[in-house]
Amino acid sequence: MVYGGIVVTTIAFQPSASASPPFQSQVTLDGVSYSMQTMWNIYAQRWYVSLVDQSGNVVINQPLIGSPSSSNIYLFPNMFTTSTVVYVPSTGNFIVGP
Repeated sequence: MVYGGIVVTTIAFQPSASASPPFQSQVTLDGVSYSMQTMWNIYAQRWYVSLVDQSGNVVINQPLIGSPSSSNIYLFPNMFTTSTVVYVPSTGNFIVGP
């Protein structure tokens, strides 16, 4: 898929009540593979998203912030040189590029 003139990967955010974690997907960011995982935080009443490296270490854990369709709010800002991750709630997709 092309998004903003860049070839990106679209990942549908479809959490499962029976899976642990409820949602998980492999992503490659700046050439390194990570497991992107989401968990529902009962206290905060919102989703949190984590990047986990291949050794099982949590690299970052933060609230899942959705972007409006008119602009991008990047998840994991300033962590990667070329790669970006955006969550668009109106489509229910993560957009990972390039």
